[in-house]
This record gives sequence, C-alpha cells and structure tokens, in this order.
Amino acid sequence: MTVRPVPEGFNTVNCYLIVPSAREAMDFYAKAFGAEPTVCMDAPGGAVMHAELRLGNSTFMLTDANPQWNKKAPADLGGSPIAMHVYVEDADAIFARAVEAGCKPIFPLADQFWGDRFGQVEDPYGHTWGIATHIEDVPPEEMSKRAAAFFASMSGDCGGAQ
Repeated sequence: MTVRPVPEGFNTVNCYLIVPSAREAMDFYAKAFGAEPTVCMDAPGGAVMHAELRLGNSTFMLTDANPQWNKKAPADLGGSPIAMHVYVEDADAIFARAVEAGCKPIFPLADQFWGDRFGQVEDPYGHTWGIATHIEDVPPEEMSKRAAAFFASMSGDCGGAQ
C-alpha cells in the first residue's frame, strides 16, 4: 500500500495556531465557527501538544503556547502577522456567530470589489479570521477597475506607503 504524501483531510498548506489554552480554544472554535475537534494529544503534565479540528473541507491544528517548545501565542508577540481566510456558505451567519461567541469585529462584513462578501474578526487568542462567501466571479479587467475605484474612494489612505 502506498502512503499519500498529504494525509487524508489535509491540504498542502495548513494552519497551525498557537494559543494560551488549546482545550479552551477547541471549545471556542466549535462554538464560533462550527469546527469539529478530531484529535487531541497531551504532553506529559497535561499540556496540549497537538490538536486537530475540522472546518468544512479543511483541517487546522492547535497547540498550547509553551516557552519550552518555543511556541508563542499572538499575545506573547504583541499580535499576529497572519490571518486565516475561511470560505463559508453564509458569511453573515458565521460572522454573527463568531461575534456572539466572543470574537471582536475588526473589518465590517460587506460585499467587496473582488467578488466576496467578506469581513474580519479577531478571536480571543489574537488570531484574525477573514470570513467570506464568494458571490461573484469578477474578470481581471473588471477587478482592476473596481480596485482603482475602491482605492480612489479611500482618499489616499490605503494603509501603505505614500
């Protein structure tokens, strides 16, 4: 039997979140996003060494923050430089569910020029989650026009260097 280089249920690239309490986070992600915990491995002493959760057709992983393992959560670093992007059937419902569960809205949910209904929340552990439903296929030429109009409407404040 041939072993697959990418295990069943995983993609080529998968996120691995470091959180202060993986057990608490597993419950939170189930409540906020409907993620299903599938694996939880403890290290000696009870810390979560590795956990896996299924969300839609993807698996993401968690571990407890632990200086002995060189694992730091966003709060240990002053924030996180990455964000998860999750496509769902109903962005409005999942966005509301996430906020009700304790996520902080950081980018309002709205129809975006690139063809997604999209918004962002920050979870209680400092991780940013983009929540989107794809609502329109936008051809490249139209995307360029819409992007130009979007940035023009920002009055020169697009978050980058001037």
